[in-house]
Amino acid sequence: MNHQGQFAASTISYNLPPNVSMSQASAAIERAFAKLGVPTNVRGSFQGTAKLYQASIRGWLLLFLASIVVMYLVLGILYESTLHPITILSTLLSAGVGALLALLALRFDFTLIAGIGVILLIGIVKKNAIMMIDVALSLEREQGLEPKAAIYAACLRRFRPIMMTTVAALAGAVPLAFGSGDGAELRQPLGIAIVGGLLLSQVLTLYTTPVVYLYFDRLRVRWLARRRALPAATALETA
Repeated sequence: MNHQGQFAASTISYNLPPNVSMSQASAAIERAFAKLGVPTNVRGSFQGTAKLYQASIRGWLLLFLASIVVMYLVLGILYESTLHPITILSTLLSAGVGALLALLALRFDFTLIAGIGVILLIGIVKKNAIMMIDVALSLEREQGLEPKAAIYAACLRRFRPIMMTTVAALAGAVPLAFGSGDGAELRQPLGIAIVGGLLLSQVLTLYTTPVVYLYFDRLRVRWLARRRALPAATALETA
């Protein structure tokens, strides 16, 4: 009898039917195991390829969260602010939604390769917000413009560079998304995720980034006003 650790174990192998992903098969097996009502001393777990797949999914989620935390820290140090990095990272939501919608529309599963495409989008998409916010902050500090006028001028100045870099990235991802040949099934989810994320984020970030920028600026002004009012109120109570 085979053993796993100190326990007797039995291995059941299975093959994936056509058009069924590893995640769907794993979920179906877990549902079937729960319906069996096995005794508490009987345990089931995945081994082999299924176990590696689950480990890779957990590792990908940790990698995604770690990349966001690192970017927030770096942007916070760069701009000496805790709010502007959030404005930049807000562009990632539209990129992720665009990638998922593209995969759903073309009936592709969200594989590990598609997840790598989403991570690549993090570096590509956030440059739109960086370009606009960097110019807006410079205009506020050097020319004394109001935040609304500064972000409006930044959008006008950086529209052409943003479009040029996005079109260049799209041109590089289109062959991956719609190419054929050996290994195309591995490259296509990567290209589709990049193309979908770039298209949606390009349309939305030109509008959402100025809105988020102005919202956080008003929040900063209110917080500073409340902080200044607090010592004055304390001094009046003491008097």
